[in-house]
Amino acid sequence: MRVIAYHRVSTDKQADTGNGLEAQAATIVKVVTARGWDVVANLTDEGRSGGNMNRPALTEALDRLDRGDADVLAVAKLDRLSRSVRDFATLVERARRNGWSLVALDIDVDTSTPTGELMANIYGSVAQWERRIIGQRTSEAMQAMKARGVRLGRPVKLSDDVRNRIAAERAAGRSLRAIADALNAEPVPTARGGKWHASTVRAVVDSLALDRLAQSA
Repeated sequence: MRVIAYHRVSTDKQADTGNGLEAQAATIVKVVTARGWDVVANLTDEGRSGGNMNRPALTEALDRLDRGDADVLAVAKLDRLSRSVRDFATLVERARRNGWSLVALDIDVDTSTPTGELMANIYGSVAQWERRIIGQRTSEAMQAMKARGVRLGRPVKLSDDVRNRIAAERAAGRSLRAIADALNAEPVPTARGGKWHASTVRAVVDSLALDRLAQSA
């Protein structure tokens, strides 16, 4: 099995000192060596938060795995990969869909094994429950606000044309990053006049969903 080892430190100070990186690498190497697997790449995001997935090294790792350049993405701890159960569940589904495996050593997730896949499915079920609970609470809160005459949502600064375009492309199955790249290529400015990123497109998609919820509340 060809392994991409992924490491992350969240602060610039940790990045400068290397604090934590050696321990992460040593943990992965020990397990990979014991299994007879080969590390084909060590990718590190330094000074990056685990709160979102927009990280250069992680993006590179996922692209290489999707292309078939490696078989496994390995992390020493789940929080090095993501602090969001929802993002983790999305990665598990992406791995399943594209034919590679995900290994998080601290929680015994290894989707190349039946037991590890079971653990991943448990985390996925928790994420689905979390989404439904949040959606239910959001809907109830918005209905109560609307009943009190509260204006819902923030002012929309993007034109309807741009918002509708993003909605249509997302509905057609285009990835957030592909939509961002296309908008940057034209170029179409963001609401603040900057460049588009996957997270920026996601914010517009979420805003559109909020509008729909407000209309139905």
